[in-house]
Amino acid sequence: MANVKIKPLSDRVLIQPVEAESKTASGLIIPDTAKEKPQKGTVVAVGPGTKDESMQVKVDDVVLYGKYSGSELNIDGTDYLIMRQSDILAVI
Repeated sequence: MANVKIKPLSDRVLIQPVEAESKTASGLIIPDTAKEKPQKGTVVAVGPGTKDESMQVKVDDVVLYGKYSGSELNIDGTDYLIMRQSDILAVI
């Protein structure tokens, strides 16, 4: 995991999405235009939380999030998502 110099504020979390599958279970290759947007990723950085909400996720947690959650960022050629902790659905 790369050392990212971004510190999310309040209850925000920085997530590195997993790569979208390029093959199906039966071995068919999926073209880029038909790939599903990933809904799973690894937490890279966590904000301090707020006085009303403590942070329940930590760095290196693998999480599931909504399909259209968060804002996309590209830092040093790597794609990330930044979102509120409440947009995270589950920790795997």
